[in-house]
Amino acid sequence: MTSLRQRMTGDLQLRGLRVRTQEAYLQFARRFPSEAYSAMFRASGEAMKTLAADPKRLGAKEIGFFGVLQTWGRDLNYHPHVHYVVPGGGIDEDGEWRSTAANFFLPCEPLSILYREKLRAALNEAGLLQEVDPAVWEQSWIVDCKAVGDGAAAVQYLAAYVFRVAISDERIVSCDDDTVTFRYRPSGSRRDRTMTLEAAEFVRRFLQHVLPPRLQKVRHYGLLSPRAKRPLVSTKWLVALALGRIHWMLWLVEIAAPTAADVVCAECGGAMFVVEFIPSPTPSRLRSHPPPRSQDRHQSATTAL
Repeated sequence: MTSLRQRMTGDLQLRGLRVRTQEAYLQFARRFPSEAYSAMFRASGEAMKTLAADPKRLGAKEIGFFGVLQTWGRDLNYHPHVHYVVPGGGIDEDGEWRSTAANFFLPCEPLSILYREKLRAALNEAGLLQEVDPAVWEQSWIVDCKAVGDGAAAVQYLAAYVFRVAISDERIVSCDDDTVTFRYRPSGSRRDRTMTLEAAEFVRRFLQHVLPPRLQKVRHYGLLSPRAKRPLVSTKWLVALALGRIHWMLWLVEIAAPTAADVVCAECGGAMFVVEFIPSPTPSRLRSHPPPRSQDRHQSATTAL
């Protein structure tokens, strides 16, 4: 079955973005982890929204994205960075959805510069700028951005980091009173390797990834924020309109009502009667669009259901 989400994301591509830290910044982050991580989230989020709003870039005053903090590298070393998943587009000043070019979201170099400056401003506002080596602000910061298709693989990859810390039990090959041997895969390699550390060093590497109390490691912004002023269903309609899916969606609403045979009681398994079916609201500006022609309806039903 081809779902509405699958059909739409065939054209609406998501972007994966990763913000990495400089070596000199790590010393500051070790001493002030809560402030350092919060500043990274704030600065990277503001940098994306600012650059996306530039008419020379995307020209969207509203974008949406969510980020996941990760503090470790593959060998358990301290490597704090933030992964973001971002829809490939945003809403402009006219309230219309504006898509990005294929396989592109925002240019990495200006985004990197903007992120560095906003991070500096955030730490200055927090009264912690003097705690950071000034050389950090003279160096180039790394921002990676690439297309991730419909985002399913990216979300699955990040999901493992939401409740897991640094290393899973299955990666530990052996351990005794003095050493721990674990399996890891170097970046860019397809083959696993093993690393043996003294027990104290293994514990040290592991504990440096324990987050401060009450730190929120997953954060949603803009259109995807639970506090967004624009309802998410409204954004979905705008995307559908921009991608030419409106006719198909309006027709699908007509045939989506469940039948009595499809609805059973979760407790006893007995049949339940449908009293009323209320589909998702259709914006008034879209109700004037004609539904698919009769010959198109059969084709849509066979390909989408």
